[in-house]
Amino acid sequence: MKPRIKVLLFLLGMFTLALLLFAIFGSEGKNESFQPQEEFRLTPWIKIELAGIDLSINRAVLYLFLAAALTCVTMTWLARRMQDKPNKVQVMIETAYDLTRNNITRGNLQDTRLATKWFAFIATLFFFIWFSNMLGYLPLPTNTHEKVDVFGLQIPALAIYAATANISIPLVLTLVVWFAYNIEGIRTHGLIGYLKTFVPGGITGFAAIPLFVIEIISHLVRIISLSVRLFANILAGHLLILFMAGGLVVLLGLPALGVFTLLMAIPFFLFEVALVATLQAFIFATLTSIYLGGATAEGH
Repeated sequence: MKPRIKVLLFLLGMFTLALLLFAIFGSEGKNESFQPQEEFRLTPWIKIELAGIDLSINRAVLYLFLAAALTCVTMTWLARRMQDKPNKVQVMIETAYDLTRNNITRGNLQDTRLATKWFAFIATLFFFIWFSNMLGYLPLPTNTHEKVDVFGLQIPALAIYAATANISIPLVLTLVVWFAYNIEGIRTHGLIGYLKTFVPGGITGFAAIPLFVIEIISHLVRIISLSVRLFANILAGHLLILFMAGGLVVLLGLPALGVFTLLMAIPFFLFEVALVATLQAFIFATLTSIYLGGATAEGH
């Protein structure tokens, strides 16, 4: 049987199954009580306010602590167990180490001394963001809006959530990077010398003014682009998984629709875990390295 015929038969079978389920269960109508945005609401678990600043412990804080702990503990534990004949786990770690050291850091920081100086920072960024992203696809009992009865105990329902899906976390990481590369640029060239690098060599007179302003704007826009890129990709992935895994079915009150959305949810989930989580950590770390390299380069 030709592959085209197999695909058509499969789609026909799914369509028939959906019609059968619709005939059995019908439609309950739009579910007004289901609010998808509640899945991302940060309800304070432990309220802490210091000098008017809200420092409450919530789900995002928990995920941040978990990501930081995993980054520190995993790297320390593996570093103490390196072997002359590496096992599969060590090979994977050495591959990731080589990626952050040679590809990301040294590939964009030509100065060996500078690359050595900033390697730990860039590698930590990569692994911290990667752990944060990967934790976001691990179901944990953190949904305090929905409870599950377990032997009389009201346990928070399982949910997926990523700290990087909250704009605050990518924004803070971006601000750290932004100040770091600008300070390093000033340290390398001096304040006036660093500002002079904003204008391409050979451009003088009035023409240098608009170019200087454009370069200033581009540096400010980096705060938005670097943070929103990470935040938007992780948030969009979680929303797709949420809707395809059952959220759309509940929202519309169409059980028969679940036949199709579940089949789409599995590829979405695998795609996010296998590619997006690592890719976004790689892009963030690479851009950090590029910004540092550009700030310390001799010319524009």
